[in-house]
Amino acid sequence: MKNIYSNIFSFNKKILKKSVANLKKGNVIGLPTETVYGLGGNAYSKVAIQKIYSLKNRPKKNPLIVHYLNYRDADKDVIFNRDFYKLYKKFCPGPITFVLKKKSRSKIQSLVTAKLNTVAIRFPSHKTTRSVLKNLNFPLAMPSANLSSGISPVNALDVAEEFKKKIKIIINSGNSKIGIESTVVSLIGKPKILRPGIIEAKTIKKFLKISNNKISSKIISPGMLKKHYSPGIPVLLNKKKAAKNCALVTFGGNYKDKINNFNLSKKSDLKEAASNLYKTFRKIKKQGFKKIYVVKIPNLGAGIAINDRLKRAAN
Repeated sequence: MKNIYSNIFSFNKKILKKSVANLKKGNVIGLPTETVYGLGGNAYSKVAIQKIYSLKNRPKKNPLIVHYLNYRDADKDVIFNRDFYKLYKKFCPGPITFVLKKKSRSKIQSLVTAKLNTVAIRFPSHKTTRSVLKNLNFPLAMPSANLSSGISPVNALDVAEEFKKKIKIIINSGNSKIGIESTVVSLIGKPKILRPGIIEAKTIKKFLKISNNKISSKIISPGMLKKHYSPGIPVLLNKKKAAKNCALVTFGGNYKDKINNFNLSKKSDLKEAASNLYKTFRKIKKQGFKKIYVVKIPNLGAGIAINDRLKRAAN
């Protein structure tokens, strides 16, 4: 798709300098990560955080994830524990978010944490965002760069289509590799998975014991709202065919190529399916289909995260 937006830029030294200057002024910019594109702003700035919530029309009860370059930068804001160090050593930087206790002297805005005494933090692996963080003396609060409850963006054009010229800078680094949001792990008390992601629970369980108790309805991190990841048209799950004027999202090699069929992975690769999920939803919406029917997706590996997103999209 042709770039018709004057606020989308390829990353270079000039754009790095411009991005850093904007963030220091309390502005918000669009940034790529390995998971999805984010809307980044100074986590210590009330002005920047209010802009993020306003742009996204995000409920104030839904906290943000704060992004750091490394654990040393996060040390001034959160209380680390043994479980954190185990997972950090293995998975960071990467697509995993930790919910930890916030230090009382932390400068993180209370709106970022929905006034809780906990904070969700992440260490992204994307080179562009790491370059930006390296040039800042504050962390970035960075939710997905879309309107609240909608589909997360996986490229710069998605971000521009959501916000038009409301954001001065959107950095273009092609499609996000993973295509779905990070795994969220609460490390308060017994470790719990709050949101499944590409790093699976069974992988995390190799390093620490995960509680299987039912997750509290209290929202302590992003991804816990019942309605989320919605393409703006009805989503119906575990279907074998679609009604007239509706799209069928398929998985695997047993489906014929039809005008209303959208295959997440003909190779039955669940990671490929995850990376194609939001792209496919956006394509279907743009083509004017009335509803999205989705075949049954295997509930294992990356399929667990896909099914989590589908269930919330269908709510």
